[in-house]
Order: sequence, then structure tokens, then C-alpha cells
Amino acid sequence: MDNQGIFKSWVPNWAAISILFICLLHSMILLGVYSSNVTYAASFLDIEAEDLQFAMSVTYGTLLATILIESRFSSFFPTKNYLMAVFSLLALTIVFSAYVSNFFFFLFLRIFEGILMALPVITIRQLLIERFESKNAIIIGFTFYYGSLLLATPFIMNIAVWFLDHYDWKYMLYVSGMLHVLNVFLIMLTFKGHRITKKIPLYQINWTSYFLVLTSILSGAYFFVYAEKKYWFDSSQLVTALIVCMITGGLFMFKELSVKRPSFNFDVWKYANLRIGFLLFFLFYISRATLGLCHSAMFSIWNWDPSRVAGVQYINGFGNVIGLALSAFFLAKAISAKYIFMIGFSLLAVFHFWFTFLFVPDVALSDIWIPYVLQGIGVGLLFVPLILFTTSSVPNKMAVSSGIVGVAGRFWGSTIGFCIMQNAITFLNKKHFLKWSQYVTPESNKTQETIAALSQGFISKGYSVDDAHTLALKKIFGSVSKQATLLSNMEIFTVVGYCLLILIVFIGLNQHLKHTFNLFKTRVWIS
Repeated sequence: MDNQGIFKSWVPNWAAISILFICLLHSMILLGVYSSNVTYAASFLDIEAEDLQFAMSVTYGTLLATILIESRFSSFFPTKNYLMAVFSLLALTIVFSAYVSNFFFFLFLRIFEGILMALPVITIRQLLIERFESKNAIIIGFTFYYGSLLLATPFIMNIAVWFLDHYDWKYMLYVSGMLHVLNVFLIMLTFKGHRITKKIPLYQINWTSYFLVLTSILSGAYFFVYAEKKYWFDSSQLVTALIVCMITGGLFMFKELSVKRPSFNFDVWKYANLRIGFLLFFLFYISRATLGLCHSAMFSIWNWDPSRVAGVQYINGFGNVIGLALSAFFLAKAISAKYIFMIGFSLLAVFHFWFTFLFVPDVALSDIWIPYVLQGIGVGLLFVPLILFTTSSVPNKMAVSSGIVGVAGRFWGSTIGFCIMQNAITFLNKKHFLKWSQYVTPESNKTQETIAALSQGFISKGYSVDDAHTLALKKIFGSVSKQATLLSNMEIFTVVGYCLLILIVFIGLNQHLKHTFNLFKTRVWIS
């Protein structure tokens, strides 16, 4: 791709790099605007938290599938017109979603947003990479970009809290749409209109493979997201979704293996480092899913208000920045990937073991900030090296396929991580609640004394005797429920901590991680 003449002559290199980075951050907005405040977004659409998680999986899953055919579109249209059209459609779609209250129509928009989110990625990424002439410049540039994606949720969550205090939810979407209009303006102002790639006819797009893999991804995501809510295989809908996922996935593999020029090259799986990278990505995202339990405890157990929880995420974000800086330093010094991964996962293990002792009825901010920073450092330290390690593990001709593997690891790790945490917390909550509620019996003197004291307190506030007794029982069982949740969180964090220790040993003993990776081996990264 010849990008030397894509910018007008008066645009300096630093400005071109800045513009391309700004254009890439559109994905940060689309992934963060709803995940930043799940509870409010779910109430705005009158849906459950699982529904919103599925909607986010739909967007990310559609992006994953669309990467397979993105190059066909970007090669058919002139770059300037292509990017302006995509960002214009994104702006309209986001603003239009502010007026959508029907969940099924909202899902359709999320599919459309996933397609539009994927279309500019490779083009802009390649234009950006070609602007860097040294290894360190690439490291700094991609640390900044991927760091921005990593910090998207806490950054947008704090903006969301401020917006919801001063304006309606719709204004967040208006601002998000306007940021895409800014992209259109920058491209119109600085880009030339000539073609930079050879034109490839659109009829060469492998639509069959695209729809097969998209159906498989979305039905698989539906199965895992709703598994706990619909009781797994007791639901005919989930059984059907799993069957569809397996059949369409199998047909996709058969179709790709039987054609001369597949959209996805399955030969990438022959490379050990790519398989390891996919596994590490998958486990990394599962271990990240536990952070949601911390945020849930802040809301439901410690009764922190949203602005305080949003502020706490800045602490985690501060750790992310430290981790990203460390990863950039290690990469610049060509430190072996093995040591980077061992340090990063060790920090995540320390976070899980430390936080196990913080699940108590009440904690102060001073108690949690150190493990929160450590978790952020661990995530920041692992994120960019994992992406570059996975995508640099194969020859240049397989670059796009290796990038798709990286995206797949992130997608399935986050989706299945959500499923694991939902099922684990529900199962353990029931177990501990039943165990603790056995002690709340009429025969227990302590129970009767507690009920009497609580009832008297409600009576003094003007409640009738019957209402006071009901409220006292409700408060007792509420306390039991909170205690069950705390114990469940402790067990989950302990198990994840030990699993991370096992993973660290595996990394230390693995012979394929002896050397670092070549940043210039693969010039196209889409992970």
C-alpha cells in the first residue's frame, strides 16, 4: 500500500500520525459507550444485564467476522471516499440509536455498528504503520493506541457519570456521533482523493463464508451469555443455538479448507506461538472478568455511589498506564516474551489473592487502591505484548489470519469469561445462602433477639408491628445474601489466583517462549 501521497503536501508527518490515531479511536467509543454504565444502559432499553452483554458481544462478534472481508471493500473504493462514507454512517447510526427502545431493533443496529467498526481498521492501521520507520516508534505508537482501547471503559464511564448528572443519556450518543463527524472533517481536509490500492471487484467477496462464520459466532455468543439465565441445556433455545453454532462453524471450516484462496488461512494453527498466544489471550480475558465482581461489590455490598465507583476506575487506569509504559520499555529492550508474560500474570495472581481478603461487609478506598493498581499494571503489561506476540508468530502472508486469531481470543475470552463468572457467582451464592439461612430459625435465641431489636427500631420510626417484623426479616435475609456474595467472591478469586499460578509455571516451562518476537516480521496487525 502506497500511503506516501495519501495526505496533502502541507500535512506534516506528526499531524498525519495524529489524525490516523484519532480515526482509529472510533472503536473505543463504540465498545465503551454502553459497557461504561451497564445498569443505566440496560434500564434505558428496559432489558436485563445479560441482554446488554449479548448486544456488546454482537458488535464485537460482527467485527470479528467482518475482518475476513474488509480488504475487499477497502480495495474497491478510493480511500478518502471510503473512510468518509464509513464514518458518516457510524455517526448516523449512533445518533439514531438514541431513539431506539426496542431491543431487537437495537441488536440490528449493533450488528451494523460492528460492520462499520471493522471496515476502516486495516486501512487506517496500515497507513499508520507505514508512517513509522523504527521499532521504537512502532512500539510507542501501538502502545498509545491499544492503551486507549484498554482505558476506554473507565474513561467513558467517568464521562457518563458526569453526563447523567447534568444531561439526558441521549446526549452521550450525540457527542459520540459528533466525534465521528470530526473524523469525516479531518479526512476531507487532509486526504487526497486518489486510489492507493489495486481495485478488486466486489463480486469476489466470499459471502458464504462470511454469513456462516457470523452465524456461528453470534449463536455461540448467545449460548454462553444466556447459559446461566436459561439453565443451559434445559432451554430448547440454547440447545438450538449451540447446534447452529457447531453446524455453521463446521461448514465454514469445510468451505475455507476447500477453496484455493480462503478468507481465513487455517495453516496459522500450525505455528506453536500463535496457538500459545491465542490460549494466553483467552485466559487473560477470563482473568480480567473478575474485576466486574469488584465493581458489583462496590454497588451492592459497600453501597458506593456511581461517581465514587467511576473514580475508583481511575486508580485501575493509572495502573494500566504504568503497565503500558513498562511493556513499551521491555519491548524496546527486546526482553523475552516469556518474562513479560510471567511478570504480568504474576501481578494478576497477586491481585486475586490480595482481594480475597478484602471481600468484607465494608472497606475503605485506602484498603483497595494497591491491589487495584497492581491489577491495572498487570493488564497494561500484558495487553500489547500479547497482541504483538500473537500477530507476529506467522509469516507475512498469514498476517490477516493471525490478527483474526488475536481478535477471536479476545472475543471468546470476554464472552466465556462473562459466562463463567455469572454461573460461578449464581451457584456459589445459592450454596452459601442456603447454608447461612439454616441458622436463621425460630428456635434460635440469637435470631429472635435480632428480629426483636430490628423490629423495635422500625416501630420507633412509625411502622406497624406486622410491617416492622416483615422489614426485620427482610433485612436479616439481605445481610445473609450479602455475606453469601462475599464468600462466593472470595472463593472465585482464590481459584482464579491458583489457576494463574499454574499458568505462570506453564509459561516458565514452555520452550516456545524462549525468544522475543520480531516487530517487523508482520506489517499488518488487526488484532
